[in-house]
Amino acid sequence: MFEDINKVLLITDMDGTFLPASKIPSQKDLAAIKRFQNNGGKFSIATGRSLQASRQYFKSFDVNAPIIMCNGGMVYDIHSGQQIYDVYLPATARQITCEILRNDSSVGCEVLLIDNVYVPQMTDLEREHCKICKVDPVITDLSEIPDNWYKVLFAQDPDKMDDLISFVSGKGYKEVDFVRSAPFYYEILPKQISKGSALRELRKACNMEDFTIIAAGDYNNDIEMLEYADLGICPSNATEETKACADIVLDVSCEESAISAIIDIIYSKLSE
Repeated sequence: MFEDINKVLLITDMDGTFLPASKIPSQKDLAAIKRFQNNGGKFSIATGRSLQASRQYFKSFDVNAPIIMCNGGMVYDIHSGQQIYDVYLPATARQITCEILRNDSSVGCEVLLIDNVYVPQMTDLEREHCKICKVDPVITDLSEIPDNWYKVLFAQDPDKMDDLISFVSGKGYKEVDFVRSAPFYYEILPKQISKGSALRELRKACNMEDFTIIAAGDYNNDIEMLEYADLGICPSNATEETKACADIVLDVSCEESAISAIIDIIYSKLSE
């Protein structure tokens, strides 16, 4: 499975796996990625972030395979600007979002499209999320947001998150999926779409059927990706649910250059 480094793809979640709390990749990780790529390995990211919120990082490191955006809604080649794979939310997502926001005015909300991040309900948590992601959102009424939504993110205090999840469960929405992507964030995604389904499409579109794919992630929205990959790895700070489905749980966290540790594992397997 690890016979040739030129046939190895490492794809990683960003926040909580590749990125520490500072949101600045460690120099150790950056050096390990560059060495891995120089030796022939493929490196990419799979994130819940929008394209706008991810572009800033490509100044400090390169990806030499398409990236997964919006928790699986898009596979995108940043070098050619090509959307390799897209899945949009159904039109009913607009009404679903409206019902959730009407139910609780303390819930922040953003809607991700290819061209921008739209915010129909701004709160302190949502403002902080935009700041973390370094996006300049379009603040507008829900009815004014264009079509072709990749996902909707709700920002809520963890102490109130159970109320939000309970409301959604009670409504029984069948045409979309919901996933908790962090303690503060709850998302609407297209049905049966995840980082795992997008990784399957990436592999097919890029003729990587004979590649060994290593996936890294720390949160529940990474689980399908870790399960689909040939080798799923999570840092020590991962949730218990994520650890349970990983093939390897590192003894280092995202604060301790977890990606460098994963690349060391890849090299050790290549030498076996």
